[in-house]
Amino acid sequence: MKSKLIALFAILTAVFTLAACSSKSDESTKSGEKDGVQTIKVGTMGTYNPFSFEDKDGKLTGYDLEVLRLVEKQDPSLKFEFIAGPWDSLFVGLDSNKFQLLANQITSNPDRVAKYTLTETPYFNSVSQIIVKKGNEKNIQSLEDLKGKKIGLTVGDSFTRIVEDWNKENGNILKITYYEQDITTILEDIENGRIDATVNDPIMAKTKAEVQGLHIEAVGEPIKKEPTLFIARQDAEGKALIKKIDDALQALKENGKLSELSKEWFDVDYTK
Repeated sequence: MKSKLIALFAILTAVFTLAACSSKSDESTKSGEKDGVQTIKVGTMGTYNPFSFEDKDGKLTGYDLEVLRLVEKQDPSLKFEFIAGPWDSLFVGLDSNKFQLLANQITSNPDRVAKYTLTETPYFNSVSQIIVKKGNEKNIQSLEDLKGKKIGLTVGDSFTRIVEDWNKENGNILKITYYEQDITTILEDIENGRIDATVNDPIMAKTKAEVQGLHIEAVGEPIKKEPTLFIARQDAEGKALIKKIDDALQALKENGKLSELSKEWFDVDYTK
């Protein structure tokens, strides 16, 4: 009888031990933290040269992603895992916790500030400019010049909002064609004459044109300059993550490494 009780006690002890280990393992998986290092899944397009794209070996890279790799070095408690997806899936993925962070040349607007947590320290200053097919630059130099023409914009994009706000303030004179697809399709449609222009980052447009063999260019004066930020959810975990990233970015600005990275990618310091 005694031996049976001892055996039963041993079995119960083993069961409780396994359950406890399983619980700890689950908690570690949920938090994404192991050995003091927090793994953060980062949503990015992977098709937005030169800020987010795949290199010839299939590795996700680009200026935005390399900034986060610098953040990793500055704060070894953070590890970023990059996951590519179309633009319209990024914020959905952030909301559902598929991603804990977004990195894709994102700027601030009232809706994002109300719903999410954004870094306070910018790592790049994005320029909005009109992009047309070469040969049309004499006819199009401003948004006013696009009256009666077609302008293509991506749904939910920050550049789209800039144009929409301008259009409302100026009697809705622009005819906007909305795209679910990324900028690649828009630029191809400009090349093929389906639309006349778009508004986006001129650095991206130049890089895309070279890669895709397109005859497009940025024209006119910049419409707007805005700081580029990383974005997380507005819960406690998201706020804590953004605080860590902000601290690292500030240190990278002070030690000059962020400036060096911008010059490495663009020959110009766009961090100031």
